[in-house]
Amino acid sequence: MKIYTFHRKQNLPISLEKGWEFLSNPKNLKTITPDYMSFDILSGADRPMFPGQIIQYIVTPILGIKTKWVTEITHVKDKEYFVDEQRFGPYTLWHHKHFIKEIDGGVEMEDIIDYKVPLGILGQMVHPFLVKPKLEEIFEYRQKKLVELFGEYK
Repeated sequence: MKIYTFHRKQNLPISLEKGWEFLSNPKNLKTITPDYMSFDILSGADRPMFPGQIIQYIVTPILGIKTKWVTEITHVKDKEYFVDEQRFGPYTLWHHKHFIKEIDGGVEMEDIIDYKVPLGILGQMVHPFLVKPKLEEIFEYRQKKLVELFGEYK
């Protein structure tokens, strides 16, 4: 059983409060997800984030195949971090930690995702040229979109 880790950091020139307000609002996921993925929240994003919150999405990650994705917010520490875990979806395991901290002139956001692809050895074989590049592409889009929304950190 191979578990992969994806790690990304980004600094933004905004206050901790503004960063947390944006990042902890599930409705903003659509804004920072590439349009071609047809990201649509079905339910669960109607109140501020809390542990135990279930959020259901429809997303089209590859080949135009619509996929239902259900995540649970398992941990929340106000203005510090939250964790979402997939309960149903395309991965065998998805554990996504979102950290935010104040730095000089802004905030540092950090994402750490531990995940396992389905289909055993076949999934591991396609990981390097399908799954990993897709995650990198999504997070590059997010990085550019956040700079577009909040400006470049200097």
